[in-house]
Amino acid sequence: MKTETSDLGRSERPKTLRARSLGLKIDGSTGQWNSITDVEGVSVGYTTLISGNGALEVGSGPVRTGVTAILPRPTDQLCDPVMAGIFSLNGNGELTGSHYIEEAGKLSLPIAITNTHSCGLARDAVIKWAAARFPDVYAEGFALPVAAETYDGFLNDINGFHVADAHVISAIEHATTGQIQEGSVGGGTGMKCFGFKAGSGTSSRLVQFDGCTYTVGTFVQANFGGRTDLTVLGYPLGKEMKEPAMVRNTHDPDLSSIIVVVATDAPMLPHQLKRLARRATLGVGKTGGIARHGSGDIFLAFSTANKVPDFRASERLLRLEMVPDEHLDRFFEAVVQSTEEAILNSMIANSDMTGRDDNFVPAIPHGELLRVGS
Repeated sequence: MKTETSDLGRSERPKTLRARSLGLKIDGSTGQWNSITDVEGVSVGYTTLISGNGALEVGSGPVRTGVTAILPRPTDQLCDPVMAGIFSLNGNGELTGSHYIEEAGKLSLPIAITNTHSCGLARDAVIKWAAARFPDVYAEGFALPVAAETYDGFLNDINGFHVADAHVISAIEHATTGQIQEGSVGGGTGMKCFGFKAGSGTSSRLVQFDGCTYTVGTFVQANFGGRTDLTVLGYPLGKEMKEPAMVRNTHDPDLSSIIVVVATDAPMLPHQLKRLARRATLGVGKTGGIARHGSGDIFLAFSTANKVPDFRASERLLRLEMVPDEHLDRFFEAVVQSTEEAILNSMIANSDMTGRDDNFVPAIPHGELLRVGS
């Protein structure tokens, strides 16, 4: 992970503090790291950009943004596609490569997530990285990578275009497996959720099927919902929490969104992965999200199974495995549970943040969450 920061006077909390360690009783059995990286071969990298304070000066800051890279396979295998499906709950947002996923049911290369006005640059930077890293593949071939966005203009100088190619490439090259950071890191740096500081969050579930243990891992960039919408484990907590309040020194356009990326090592075909992506809707809904008109709620699911090396090499039939449609319910449940928990983690692993024009977003009070969990 690469981070460029300045001292903002934030009250830092332990990076490992999450919903479960706080004592919230959440259903489901998790993988080792309770992360999307529990799916073997999947890695996550961040570049976090934090600098400047005070009044907005477009092009100079303050800067509260970054980029997240999710690698579906180990770096040397990124040209081998993974089967994929997408679902748009509300389409006021962007996920590049979506037409190709709908057409062919697959994707390749790193997935980038950043702020709204840097989405195109992130897409192009992934292609530049791929062309340099795999010159033989892309000398004649084309790339349609996935890049997604949510809006961070309340805290960040979004029209300053501070995310550069080097930041995207650094996030890709520093991607790691195992435990990853959450909260105000990567593309989630300047995001807010239910009137509290949010951003990047992740969770996983283990699923038993046909004598095997499979993993479903979810990653969110959470930036949605009004304060009164917040629901925690079925309790309408947001209706009781007027404090701590946000400080709005400039107009808050409430351009909310959430990007959800679901990974699994279970063998699934594109139509099944689209169904998995659709179930992220229920996880968002359990936290109180209602997919407002201005929200870009776009969900992606992919499977690392059915790997076909040298898939361009010859004309031949491919033999693929799949979980029968009639037995997908346990995987649907895993998506719902891990999406809900990832959103909560994105808030709990966070700190207060002051951004442009001294706009302020508080961290969610842990004491209030403990009251719900008790």
